[in-house]
Amino acid sequence: MRHLPYFCRGEVVKGFGRGSKELGIPTANFSEQVVENFPSDISTGIYYGWACVGNGDVHKMVLSIGWNPFYKNTKKSVETHIIHTFKEDFYGEILSIVIVGYIRPEKNFDSLEALISAIQEDIEEAKRQLDLPEHLKLKEDNFFHLPEGKTVNNR
Repeated sequence: MRHLPYFCRGEVVKGFGRGSKELGIPTANFSEQVVENFPSDISTGIYYGWACVGNGDVHKMVLSIGWNPFYKNTKKSVETHIIHTFKEDFYGEILSIVIVGYIRPEKNFDSLEALISAIQEDIEEAKRQLDLPEHLKLKEDNFFHLPEGKTVNNR
């Protein structure tokens, strides 16, 4: 994973509407344009890292990059589950993320319950990894201090 840590920023857009409603695990989705700007050789799969909405607090996150085989997506997506409970949706806000590490490849599941269980395991693994000192230091990166009006995908 020579691209890690990977710093990315973009506007939160409406996704498929499955995260909160069907899975009980809300996700923040990037636009197709942001997804297309990801390095082409970043593997699909499940990652962990840090996330910040606007100039808010930095939280642990788990992220899916790919086609979500269970749902048979035709477009690649990047979906971030921030490990924090927000009071309301934040569509249109700027989401800044730092992808720190890789958990597993994406795969299909026999049932919705198996998918939810795997996501819960991914969340626990992300929490464990992000407590390590070498990952904790990225939580304080200046990248998360959003300059006024900055919406581009760079540092």
